[in-house]
Amino acid sequence: MSTAQIAFLKGHGTENDFVIIPDHDGRIELSPAAVARLCDRRAGLGADGVLRVVRSAAHPEARAMAAEAEWFMDYRNSDGSIAEMCGNGVRVFARYLRHAGLVEAGDLAVATRAGIRRAHIAKDAPDGTPGDITVGMGRAVLPGGEVTVTVGGRSRPARNVNMGNPHAVTFVDHLDDAGSLYDAPGVAPAAAYPDGTNVEFVADRGPRHVAMRVHERGSGETRSCGTGACAVMVATARRDGLDPSVTGLPVTYTVDVPGGRLVISEAPDGTVEMTGPAVIVAEGVFDPSWLAAALA
Repeated sequence: MSTAQIAFLKGHGTENDFVIIPDHDGRIELSPAAVARLCDRRAGLGADGVLRVVRSAAHPEARAMAAEAEWFMDYRNSDGSIAEMCGNGVRVFARYLRHAGLVEAGDLAVATRAGIRRAHIAKDAPDGTPGDITVGMGRAVLPGGEVTVTVGGRSRPARNVNMGNPHAVTFVDHLDDAGSLYDAPGVAPAAAYPDGTNVEFVADRGPRHVAMRVHERGSGETRSCGTGACAVMVATARRDGLDPSVTGLPVTYTVDVPGGRLVISEAPDGTVEMTGPAVIVAEGVFDPSWLAAALA
């Protein structure tokens, strides 16, 4: 890692928060241990994950997407592990690009490990309030087979939903039924999720309106999860007998998360869109020598 000070920003999407590392030319290497220390809420900067901002042409995993998407979101969970996608992260990533003057309001393509995600940055309100950001999240995949989630000795059926990353969605009467989500709930069979999974607990709030809590793989319970909210919307719609590919009609649900509210829609062609806020709250620099000493 360079000995020069490294710039960072902090941002959040419905309180799912991230350390943003601008590294446009792909010169900074962040080890899993370094990411975990940056995300440490007591000994580091504190976050649910790290968003490294790299030009697609400068990153070996994204070069093939460079013609369609100039920017690659190199996303890491707070434990340092690599994740395929992060829906809230895409919104915050897009907000950073707009904040830095690298893009204008309007349509934007972002390269991720789950493929290209297309975003739309709404114009700011007259009072300067940043506009919401809508992200095309791709199509949900619904693998077959029974899945169960176990908390406090009680097992519940769950829906296996893949939004570019894996989810197990289960329904509860009260969100407190999820218990403490600091540790990962039990999920079976293990073969359904060979690389682990995110787990969402969902309670009804009204017509096409639900609330959720989530254990994010590699991060523990977080205040929000964008891909999780999309998985929840799809699982809830199917539970309610709604499938846009069958009816030919789009379906929209409001999904409340501990950190705010997201609006999720599924079109007849199966594409899912997520709309919500994204905010930059701070920016500064950190000294790599601190990080090196902390990891020594």
